[in-house]
Amino acid sequence: MVFTEPYICITFALFFSIGAWTSQCMARTLQEASMYERHEQWMASYARVYKDANEKQMRYKIFKENVQRIDSFNSESDKSYKLAVNQFADLTNEEFKSLRNGFKGHMCSAQAGHFRYENVTAVPASIDWRKKGAVTQIKEQGQCGSCWAFSAVAAVEGITEIKTGKLISLSEQELVDCDTNSEDQGCQGGLMDDAFKFIEQHGLASEATYPYDAADSTCKTKEEAKPSAKITGYEDVPANDEAALKNAVANQPVSVAIDAGGFEFQFYSSGIEWYLHRVLWNRTRSRCCCCWLWSWRWKEILVGEELMGYTMGGRRIHSHGTRDSCKGRPMWHSIASFLPHCITFNMKTKAISLDDCLNYKL
Repeated sequence: MVFTEPYICITFALFFSIGAWTSQCMARTLQEASMYERHEQWMASYARVYKDANEKQMRYKIFKENVQRIDSFNSESDKSYKLAVNQFADLTNEEFKSLRNGFKGHMCSAQAGHFRYENVTAVPASIDWRKKGAVTQIKEQGQCGSCWAFSAVAAVEGITEIKTGKLISLSEQELVDCDTNSEDQGCQGGLMDDAFKFIEQHGLASEATYPYDAADSTCKTKEEAKPSAKITGYEDVPANDEAALKNAVANQPVSVAIDAGGFEFQFYSSGIEWYLHRVLWNRTRSRCCCCWLWSWRWKEILVGEELMGYTMGGRRIHSHGTRDSCKGRPMWHSIASFLPHCITFNMKTKAISLDDCLNYKL
Protein backbone atom coordinates (compact mmCIF):
# COMPACT_ATOMS: atom_id res chain seq x y z
CA MET A 1 0.00 0.00 0.00
CA VAL A 2 1.21 3.48 -0.87
CA PHE A 3 0.70 6.18 1.78
CA THR A 4 0.36 9.79 0.87
CA GLU A 5 2.39 12.25 2.97
CA PRO A 6 -0.46 13.35 5.30
CA TYR A 7 -1.21 9.74 6.25
CA ILE A 8 2.44 9.05 6.96
CA CYS A 9 2.55 12.00 9.39
CA ILE A 10 -0.62 10.89 11.16
CA THR A 11 0.62 7.31 11.44
CA PHE A 12 3.98 8.36 12.87
CA ALA A 13 2.26 10.69 15.31
CA LEU A 14 0.01 7.86 16.47
CA PHE A 15 2.97 5.51 16.93
CA PHE A 16 4.84 8.20 18.85
CA SER A 17 1.89 8.87 21.18
CA ILE A 18 1.39 5.18 21.90
CA GLY A 19 5.12 4.76 22.49
CA ALA A 20 5.28 7.67 24.93
CA TRP A 21 2.23 6.43 26.82
CA THR A 22 3.66 2.89 26.97
CA SER A 23 7.00 4.24 28.25
CA GLN A 24 5.28 6.18 31.03
CA CYS A 25 3.26 3.13 32.03
CA MET A 26 6.38 0.97 32.08
CA ALA A 27 8.18 3.54 34.25
CA ARG A 28 5.31 3.56 36.73
CA THR A 29 5.16 -0.24 36.69
CA LEU A 30 8.90 -0.54 37.30
CA GLN A 31 8.71 2.03 40.08
CA GLU A 32 5.87 0.14 41.73
CA ALA A 33 7.75 -3.15 41.32
CA SER A 34 10.82 -1.58 42.91
CA MET A 35 8.75 -0.34 45.85
CA TYR A 36 7.16 -3.76 46.23
CA GLU A 37 10.62 -5.34 46.25
CA ARG A 38 11.78 -2.83 48.88
CA HIS A 39 8.83 -3.82 51.03
CA GLU A 40 9.64 -7.51 50.65
CA GLN A 41 13.28 -6.87 51.58
CA TRP A 42 12.19 -4.74 54.52
CA MET A 43 9.87 -7.51 55.75
CA ALA A 44 12.73 -9.99 55.59
CA SER A 45 15.11 -7.63 57.41
CA TYR A 46 12.71 -7.07 60.30
CA ALA A 47 11.09 -10.53 60.26
CA ARG A 48 7.70 -8.92 59.69
CA VAL A 49 4.85 -11.35 59.00
CA TYR A 50 1.25 -10.37 58.27
CA LYS A 51 -1.80 -12.44 59.10
CA ASP A 52 -3.29 -12.35 55.60
CA ALA A 53 -3.11 -10.73 52.16
CA ASN A 54 -5.43 -7.89 53.16
CA GLU A 55 -3.22 -6.82 56.05
CA LYS A 56 -0.14 -7.09 53.85
CA GLN A 57 -1.72 -4.84 51.23
CA MET A 58 -2.73 -2.31 53.87
CA ARG A 59 0.77 -2.29 55.39
CA TYR A 60 2.38 -2.06 51.97
CA LYS A 61 0.35 1.07 51.23
CA ILE A 62 1.50 2.66 54.51
CA PHE A 63 5.09 1.57 53.82
CA LYS A 64 4.98 3.09 50.35
CA GLU A 65 3.63 6.42 51.62
CA ASN A 66 6.25 6.58 54.38
CA VAL A 67 9.13 5.74 52.02
CA GLN A 68 8.03 8.34 49.50
CA ARG A 69 7.76 10.96 52.23
CA ILE A 70 11.20 10.03 53.60
CA ASP A 71 12.78 10.22 50.14
CA SER A 72 11.11 13.58 49.50
CA PHE A 73 12.29 14.92 52.86
CA ASN A 74 15.90 13.84 52.30
CA SER A 75 15.95 15.43 48.84
CA GLU A 76 15.38 18.88 50.34
CA SER A 77 18.77 20.57 50.60
CA ASP A 78 17.88 22.93 53.46
CA LYS A 79 17.44 20.18 56.04
CA SER A 80 20.11 19.72 58.71
CA TYR A 81 19.22 16.12 59.46
CA LYS A 82 18.20 12.98 57.60
CA LEU A 83 15.46 10.39 57.85
CA ALA A 84 15.70 6.70 56.99
CA VAL A 85 13.47 3.66 56.63
CA ASN A 86 13.49 1.68 59.87
CA GLN A 87 11.41 -0.90 61.76
CA PHE A 88 8.47 1.53 61.99
CA ALA A 89 8.07 1.92 58.23
CA ASP A 90 4.73 0.11 57.98
CA LEU A 91 3.14 2.06 60.84
CA THR A 92 1.13 5.24 60.53
CA ASN A 93 2.33 8.08 62.71
CA GLU A 94 -0.69 7.65 64.96
CA GLU A 95 0.15 3.97 65.45
CA PHE A 96 3.76 4.86 66.17
CA LYS A 97 2.77 7.43 68.79
CA SER A 98 0.43 5.01 70.53
CA LEU A 99 3.16 2.37 70.73
CA ARG A 100 6.17 4.46 71.73
CA ASN A 101 5.04 7.41 73.79
CA GLY A 102 3.87 6.79 77.33
CA PHE A 103 4.59 10.05 79.14
CA LYS A 104 1.49 11.33 80.96
CA GLY A 105 2.38 15.02 80.85
CA HIS A 106 -1.21 16.07 81.47
CA MET A 107 -0.96 14.53 84.95
CA CYS A 108 1.91 16.80 86.02
CA SER A 109 1.55 19.07 89.01
CA ALA A 110 4.09 21.64 90.08
CA GLN A 111 6.20 20.57 93.04
CA ALA A 112 6.57 23.30 95.63
CA GLY A 113 9.58 23.66 97.88
CA HIS A 114 13.29 24.43 97.87
CA PHE A 115 15.40 23.72 94.78
CA ARG A 116 18.71 22.39 96.07
CA TYR A 117 20.79 23.93 93.27
CA GLU A 118 19.12 27.34 93.46
CA ASN A 119 22.15 29.12 94.93
CA VAL A 120 24.83 27.41 92.88
CA THR A 121 27.05 30.15 91.48
CA ALA A 122 29.98 28.28 89.97
CA VAL A 123 29.37 25.62 87.34
CA PRO A 124 31.85 24.21 84.81
CA ALA A 125 31.79 25.47 81.23
CA SER A 126 30.86 21.96 80.14
CA ILE A 127 30.15 18.56 81.58
CA ASP A 128 29.49 15.14 80.06
CA TRP A 129 28.28 12.51 82.49
CA ARG A 130 29.04 9.77 79.98
CA LYS A 131 32.74 10.56 80.24
CA LYS A 132 32.44 10.52 84.01
CA GLY A 133 30.99 7.01 83.91
CA ALA A 134 27.54 7.90 85.24
CA VAL A 135 25.50 6.80 82.21
CA THR A 136 24.70 3.21 81.24
CA GLN A 137 24.33 1.94 77.68
CA ILE A 138 21.18 2.99 75.81
CA LYS A 139 18.43 0.43 76.23
CA GLU A 140 15.60 -0.76 74.00
CA GLN A 141 12.12 0.33 75.07
CA GLY A 142 10.35 -1.99 72.62
CA GLN A 143 6.65 -1.78 71.77
CA CYS A 144 5.71 -0.52 75.21
CA GLY A 145 4.84 2.97 76.43
CA SER A 146 7.38 2.80 79.27
CA CYS A 147 9.46 5.88 78.41
CA TRP A 148 8.67 7.30 81.84
CA ALA A 149 10.36 4.30 83.49
CA PHE A 150 13.48 4.53 81.31
CA SER A 151 13.83 8.25 82.02
CA ALA A 152 13.47 7.83 85.78
CA VAL A 153 15.78 4.82 85.93
CA ALA A 154 18.55 6.56 83.99
CA ALA A 155 18.52 9.49 86.40
CA VAL A 156 18.69 7.13 89.38
CA GLU A 157 21.52 5.17 87.77
CA GLY A 158 23.42 8.43 87.36
CA ILE A 159 23.02 9.73 90.90
CA THR A 160 23.80 6.26 92.30
CA GLU A 161 27.13 6.21 90.47
CA ILE A 162 27.93 9.75 91.57
CA LYS A 163 27.28 8.91 95.24
CA THR A 164 28.69 5.36 95.38
CA GLY A 165 31.12 5.10 92.48
CA LYS A 166 29.21 2.08 91.17
CA LEU A 167 27.38 2.21 87.83
CA ILE A 168 24.53 -0.31 88.03
CA SER A 169 22.01 -0.96 85.28
CA LEU A 170 18.68 -0.83 87.10
CA SER A 171 15.32 -2.40 86.32
CA GLU A 172 12.73 -0.54 84.25
CA GLN A 173 10.59 -3.68 84.29
CA GLU A 174 10.15 -3.47 88.06
CA LEU A 175 8.54 -0.06 87.60
CA VAL A 176 6.39 -1.34 84.74
CA ASP A 177 5.13 -4.31 86.80
CA CYS A 178 5.07 -2.99 90.35
CA ASP A 179 4.59 0.79 90.27
CA THR A 180 0.89 0.72 89.37
CA ASN A 181 -0.86 2.39 92.31
CA SER A 182 -0.55 5.94 90.98
CA GLU A 183 -0.53 7.40 87.46
CA ASP A 184 2.12 4.92 86.36
CA GLN A 185 0.41 2.16 84.41
CA GLY A 186 3.17 0.13 82.79
CA CYS A 187 3.09 0.09 79.00
CA GLN A 188 0.07 2.42 79.07
CA GLY A 189 2.21 5.30 80.25
CA GLY A 190 3.31 7.01 83.40
CA LEU A 191 5.05 9.91 85.09
CA MET A 192 8.66 10.10 86.28
CA ASP A 193 7.70 11.86 89.53
CA ASP A 194 5.61 8.87 90.56
CA ALA A 195 8.42 6.51 89.58
CA PHE A 196 10.77 8.44 91.88
CA LYS A 197 8.25 8.14 94.73
CA PHE A 198 8.17 4.37 94.19
CA ILE A 199 11.98 4.10 94.15
CA GLU A 200 12.19 6.24 97.30
CA GLN A 201 9.83 3.85 99.10
CA HIS A 202 10.91 0.49 97.71
CA GLY A 203 14.30 0.90 96.09
CA LEU A 204 14.97 -0.66 92.68
CA ALA A 205 16.38 -4.01 91.64
CA SER A 206 19.15 -4.37 89.10
CA GLU A 207 18.34 -5.14 85.49
CA ALA A 208 20.17 -8.45 85.89
CA THR A 209 17.85 -9.41 88.76
CA TYR A 210 14.65 -8.11 87.14
CA PRO A 211 15.22 -7.99 83.33
CA TYR A 212 13.13 -5.98 80.88
CA ASP A 213 10.59 -7.71 78.62
CA ALA A 214 8.64 -4.74 77.17
CA ALA A 215 5.26 -5.97 78.43
CA ASP A 216 2.97 -5.58 81.43
CA SER A 217 3.45 -8.46 83.85
CA THR A 218 2.62 -9.39 87.43
CA CYS A 219 4.96 -7.83 89.97
CA LYS A 220 7.71 -10.27 90.91
CA THR A 221 7.86 -9.61 94.64
CA LYS A 222 10.87 -11.87 95.19
CA GLU A 223 13.00 -9.88 92.76
CA GLU A 224 11.52 -6.58 93.98
CA ALA A 225 12.72 -7.40 97.50
CA LYS A 226 16.36 -7.23 96.33
CA PRO A 227 17.00 -3.52 95.67
CA SER A 228 20.36 -2.48 94.24
CA ALA A 229 19.70 1.25 94.62
CA LYS A 230 17.46 3.65 96.51
CA ILE A 231 16.94 7.42 96.62
CA THR A 232 16.03 9.69 99.53
CA GLY A 233 13.90 12.09 97.49
CA TYR A 234 13.58 14.05 94.25
CA GLU A 235 12.99 17.61 93.07
CA ASP A 236 11.62 19.26 89.94
CA VAL A 237 13.65 21.85 88.03
CA PRO A 238 11.87 25.25 88.30
CA ALA A 239 9.69 26.23 85.36
CA ASN A 240 11.25 28.01 82.36
CA ASP A 241 14.58 28.51 84.11
CA GLU A 242 17.55 27.53 81.95
CA ALA A 243 20.01 28.60 84.66
CA ALA A 244 18.38 26.21 87.11
CA LEU A 245 18.49 23.42 84.55
CA LYS A 246 22.17 24.08 83.91
CA ASN A 247 22.87 24.04 87.65
CA ALA A 248 21.05 20.73 88.00
CA VAL A 249 22.78 19.02 85.08
CA ALA A 250 26.13 20.30 86.35
CA ASN A 251 25.58 18.16 89.43
CA GLN A 252 23.75 15.09 88.09
CA PRO A 253 21.88 13.69 85.06
CA VAL A 254 18.31 15.03 84.82
CA SER A 255 15.19 13.04 83.99
CA VAL A 256 13.40 14.63 81.04
CA ALA A 257 10.58 14.06 78.55
CA ILE A 258 10.09 15.32 75.01
CA ASP A 259 7.34 15.01 72.44
CA ALA A 260 8.84 12.35 70.17
CA GLY A 261 5.69 11.50 68.28
CA GLY A 262 6.29 13.42 65.04
CA PHE A 263 7.05 11.88 61.66
CA GLU A 264 10.64 13.16 61.81
CA PHE A 265 11.23 11.42 65.12
CA GLN A 266 9.67 8.22 63.83
CA PHE A 267 12.24 8.00 61.04
CA TYR A 268 15.14 10.07 62.41
CA SER A 269 18.51 8.76 61.22
CA SER A 270 21.29 11.34 61.58
CA GLY A 271 22.10 15.02 61.91
CA ILE A 272 20.71 17.79 64.10
CA GLU A 273 16.97 18.23 64.53
CA TRP A 274 16.66 22.00 64.90
CA TYR A 275 12.97 21.82 65.78
CA LEU A 276 13.84 19.84 68.89
CA HIS A 277 16.55 22.20 70.02
CA ARG A 278 14.74 25.48 69.57
CA VAL A 279 11.53 24.21 71.21
CA LEU A 280 13.15 24.48 74.63
CA TRP A 281 15.73 27.17 74.20
CA ASN A 282 15.25 29.56 71.30
CA ARG A 283 12.85 29.98 68.44
CA THR A 284 14.99 32.39 66.38
CA ARG A 285 17.13 30.29 64.09
CA SER A 286 19.12 33.25 62.79
CA ARG A 287 20.27 34.36 66.28
CA CYS A 288 21.15 31.34 68.35
CA CYS A 289 21.01 27.61 67.88
CA CYS A 290 21.17 25.16 70.74
CA CYS A 291 22.72 21.82 69.94
CA TRP A 292 22.04 18.82 72.10
CA LEU A 293 24.49 15.96 72.23
CA TRP A 294 22.02 13.18 71.77
CA SER A 295 21.78 9.63 70.58
CA TRP A 296 18.28 9.19 69.22
CA ARG A 297 18.83 6.18 67.00
CA TRP A 298 16.02 3.77 66.22
CA LYS A 299 17.82 0.44 66.11
CA GLU A 300 16.93 -3.10 67.05
CA ILE A 301 18.83 -2.81 70.32
CA LEU A 302 19.48 0.91 70.55
CA VAL A 303 16.79 3.49 71.12
CA GLY A 304 16.11 6.67 72.99
CA GLU A 305 17.75 9.97 73.74
CA GLU A 306 20.49 10.54 76.23
CA LEU A 307 21.11 13.79 78.10
CA MET A 308 24.00 13.74 80.48
CA GLY A 309 25.62 17.20 80.57
CA TYR A 310 25.98 20.45 78.67
CA THR A 311 28.29 22.82 76.84
CA MET A 312 27.08 26.41 76.77
CA GLY A 313 28.42 29.83 75.96
CA GLY A 314 27.72 32.89 78.06
CA ARG A 315 25.01 34.17 75.72
CA ARG A 316 21.50 34.98 76.79
CA ILE A 317 18.95 32.48 75.61
CA HIS A 318 15.21 32.44 76.15
CA SER A 319 13.43 29.37 77.41
CA HIS A 320 9.93 28.71 76.17
CA GLY A 321 9.37 25.27 77.67
CA THR A 322 8.74 22.08 75.76
CA ARG A 323 5.58 20.99 74.00
CA ASP A 324 5.14 18.33 76.67
CA SER A 325 5.64 20.32 79.84
CA CYS A 326 4.33 20.40 83.37
CA LYS A 327 3.30 24.03 83.73
CA GLY A 328 6.44 25.07 81.92
CA ARG A 329 8.86 22.72 83.69
CA PRO A 330 11.27 20.92 81.37
CA MET A 331 10.00 17.36 81.08
CA TRP A 332 11.55 15.41 78.23
CA HIS A 333 10.75 11.89 77.04
CA SER A 334 14.08 10.13 77.21
CA ILE A 335 16.10 7.54 79.03
CA ALA A 336 18.42 10.13 80.51
CA SER A 337 19.10 13.81 79.84
CA PHE A 338 20.16 16.27 77.14
CA LEU A 339 23.10 18.63 76.80
CA PRO A 340 22.56 22.22 75.64
CA HIS A 341 25.31 23.79 73.57
CA CYS A 342 24.28 27.32 72.62
CA ILE A 343 26.15 29.04 69.80
CA THR A 344 25.47 31.88 67.39
CA PHE A 345 25.34 31.21 63.66
CA ASN A 346 23.51 32.81 60.78
CA MET A 347 21.51 29.73 59.90
CA LYS A 348 19.86 31.44 56.95
CA THR A 349 23.12 31.45 55.02
CA LYS A 350 25.06 28.57 56.56
CA ALA A 351 24.18 24.91 56.93
CA ILE A 352 25.08 23.93 60.48
CA SER A 353 26.59 20.54 61.22
CA LEU A 354 27.16 18.77 64.51
CA ASP A 355 30.89 19.43 64.07
CA ASP A 356 30.14 23.16 63.84
CA CYS A 357 28.49 22.96 67.24
CA LEU A 358 31.10 20.79 68.90
CA ASN A 359 34.10 22.64 67.46
CA TYR A 360 32.76 26.13 68.03
CA LYS A 361 35.17 28.20 70.14
CA LEU A 362 33.36 29.80 73.05
